Amino acid sequence: MSTFLQYALQGLVIGCVYALLAVGLTLNYKTSGVFNLAFAAQAYASAALFYVLRRDRDWPLLPAALVAVFLLGIVLAWMLDRFLYRHQRTASPLAKLVTSLGLLVAIPQIVQLFIGYGNREDPPPLAPVKDSIDYLWHLTGDVVLDANQIATIVCTLVIVVGLVVLFRRGGLGLRMRAVVESPRLLQLQGVNAERVALSSWVLSSLLASLAGVLIAPLFTQLASPAFFNLLAAALAACVIGNLVSIPGAFLGGLGLGVLQSELAGYLPTNSVLSNGLRPSLPFVVMFLLLIFRPSIRRRRPTADPLAGVDPPPNPPAASARPAWMTLSTRIFGVATVAVGLSLVLFVLDAFWDSLVLTGVCLAVIMLSIVLVTGVGGTISLCQGSFAAIGAFATAQLVQHNWSVLPAMVVGALIAAAVGAVLGFPVIRLPGIYAALATLAFALMFEGLLVPLPWVAGGDGNLPLPVPRPTFLGIDFGSDHAFILLCSLLLAIVGLGTIAIRQGTTGRFLDAVRGSPDGAAAVGINASRQRLIVFVVGAGVAGFGGGLLASARGQANYAEDFTFFFALVWVVLVITAGSRLVQAAVTGGITFYLFPELLNSLFTWAHGWAPFVNASWSQGVAFILFGFGAFTYAKHPEGIIEFQTTASIAKSVALVDRLRGRPPRDDSAAGEPASAPAELPSMTSPTLATNTELSS
Repeated sequence: MSTFLQYALQGLVIGCVYALLAVGLTLNYKTSGVFNLAFAAQAYASAALFYVLRRDRDWPLLPAALVAVFLLGIVLAWMLDRFLYRHQRTASPLAKLVTSLGLLVAIPQIVQLFIGYGNREDPPPLAPVKDSIDYLWHLTGDVVLDANQIATIVCTLVIVVGLVVLFRRGGLGLRMRAVVESPRLLQLQGVNAERVALSSWVLSSLLASLAGVLIAPLFTQLASPAFFNLLAAALAACVIGNLVSIPGAFLGGLGLGVLQSELAGYLPTNSVLSNGLRPSLPFVVMFLLLIFRPSIRRRRPTADPLAGVDPPPNPPAASARPAWMTLSTRIFGVATVAVGLSLVLFVLDAFWDSLVLTGVCLAVIMLSIVLVTGVGGTISLCQGSFAAIGAFATAQLVQHNWSVLPAMVVGALIAAAVGAVLGFPVIRLPGIYAALATLAFALMFEGLLVPLPWVAGGDGNLPLPVPRPTFLGIDFGSDHAFILLCSLLLAIVGLGTIAIRQGTTGRFLDAVRGSPDGAAAVGINASRQRLIVFVVGAGVAGFGGGLLASARGQANYAEDFTFFFALVWVVLVITAGSRLVQAAVTGGITFYLFPELLNSLFTWAHGWAPFVNASWSQGVAFILFGFGAFTYAKHPEGIIEFQTTASIAKSVALVDRLRGRPPRDDSAAGEPASAPAELPSMTSPTLATNTELSS
């Protein structure tokens, strides 16, 4: 048998894995309108439960599979539909994406709280054997399939055939597609839209559980990052199928597996670029398809025909705030900053000072999310890559005897230039495709560019030193001095963000968000305005990356700038309020400070309750970060905006009572206007606000 055919047969196994994951993602999007990045977290949860039942409890295969796949899959489906996505039935795909990111962050940490944080070696196969290698099938030549690989291939083929028949021949498949487009219209036809939606979630959740149990034996250890890495690779197959074609996703997954195997067989093994290209091939394919495929650029998100019955969005909280309250809010803000700096300078020790310092630097990076996502309306999942570009550029320039601050500025300009090249095609992509394109760029950057010597010094895990700056004869080597400098820079960048949001660019984008056709009719070029904020946001992220590297004393990709961290940053900012500077400041400081506060709390509680473990702190913090995204289902304007609106209403009502004035209308006091009567048996949808992310 020829070498080419042998490599192709070897690639079919990993191709079936990609195909299984891609079919699951496509099914989820096709039947619920959710591009569920938490699919990997659901798969990990079932794989972990199956491991505990088979390895730790020594259950037989059938009961363990029924509990881990069917029971857990159905329970997860019911919980996701009942408590989250039922409230987002008519929300935008990007709003649903944010919720799935929160689940991706929270679910693995919840699982680890139950099963422990230790290594789980040798996951069991979904086959009547203890280990996958207990049964081997010599297919041909050097191609050998073990028991779990055979089970994966068979299950993938059966699932694909069954789903194709369901959607082409079955009435349930038609109703599942209809509930995505307009649940209210389906309800008017006498169909229980909630039951149909729950059926689609049960089907996709069962597929996620089955995929997790089948995929786990591919790894030597059971670890959640491995599941997401495989899922990220399978995204390319989803894009090949245009997110809606199950046969296209299946064939795309098989093709990617074969092509990856051929590259592994023929490319040289002594090249850094070729070694990075093999694992990054799916990301490269996905990025190129998203950028150059004409059908994707022309595609528009499906609109609900009954969307016109929704009440108008609420005005921003600031517009309902009286002048005296605006002044008092600003005074309170200044006082809060003064108290915080006083605590840092005179009360906290060096450890807590360093956490606050890194949080302030991260807040600068998060301001780029406010610009790109909150103002520009594009979810960017690669802000961590822009920050890494700024950090590595700063480190490389410092190695060539540049001063630190000028090196940071040049690093920001380099990040902005990369943002311009990337943003030009990305901001023209509709809806969720832009988010996938930026995720593909982040994954390519991590796999292809970080290992290169001219980017990160030869190894992304080998940090490059970055000293503290000296400016106008002032040495900012101490934490206290550098905190003051970074706080000043954060304030400057924050004021610039507000100026853009309230200036011409921000107003143009507000007009586009309200009525794209109307904005185009008066001559507003939406693409140009979005590109402006995308480029500025990339530059801000690059500058923040340089600050963070200087605060740490090194530019270290693995510890500070991975794409997973960037996903968490997006969750923190958007759930707090994507258009608010306060969200970036709160998110940046919380990201580093909150886990350590939990660690101190758990350490103290361990003396009273020995079962409490201080090692839980990081996991619990990420769980709470993820849970913050759940509130986005009911409050897409953000927690800060929601709380501000409620506080304004209560304060204004209190002042009116003290002055003896009659109560104001709810809408005048900042409360949401009452919604029209709902259709019978329908759950009221989450209303889009003027801060909702538009495609």
